[in-house]
Amino acid sequence: MSEQPIRVLLVDDQQMVRAGFRMLIDSQPDMTVIGEAGDGQQAIDLLATVPADVVLMDVRMPHVDGVEATRHIAPDGPRIIVLTTFDLDEYAFAALQAGASAFLLKDAAPPDLLGAIRSVQAGDAVVAPSTTRRLLDHFVQSAPSTAAPRPPSADRLTETTEREREVLSLIARGLTNSEIAETLFLSEATVKTHISRLLAKTGSRDRVQLVLLALESGA
Repeated sequence: MSEQPIRVLLVDDQQMVRAGFRMLIDSQPDMTVIGEAGDGQQAIDLLATVPADVVLMDVRMPHVDGVEATRHIAPDGPRIIVLTTFDLDEYAFAALQAGASAFLLKDAAPPDLLGAIRSVQAGDAVVAPSTTRRLLDHFVQSAPSTAAPRPPSADRLTETTEREREVLSLIARGLTNSEIAETLFLSEATVKTHISRLLAKTGSRDRVQLVLLALESGA
């Protein structure tokens, strides 16, 4: 029996953008678009009746934007991939703080978008060094005092081991599991174990939240 396809919700105020994403996603045997929404409130309302695994969320929309929608959806809902036109976008940073699992530019190559959907569905997070790292670096250092407060998990880094903090630092630099393993002379399985323990000890949902935690705490 084949596995159920990944159910994707498209949220963007531009119909043509949604149409393009729908064509790409529905062309994949392991994915299906289960609905579309033109703003954040429509997405929240739709998810109350239609189950989804992954949400492709534009951040800049009228009425209820992607940040506010992510804040409502992320705690108990599907994984959210933030889509933005701008490489350094304070809206995208706020959405990551609100619980999004990935950040991608709208002009990302189709394989990158499809790979991101599969990654977040598998419980991973997409932290591309070329884009998300610059975004996080910029806004962690310059976000105004009105930005979201530091997560409570930042106070629990004292529970982590020295090796776990080394792994956390490398995650924040955008290294993959295999690159971390090579840097620290560990097996990938051991790196995954350290990451699992970091998630549990800090109360972080995924890799993106670990990156935010590391940068905001100076780890």
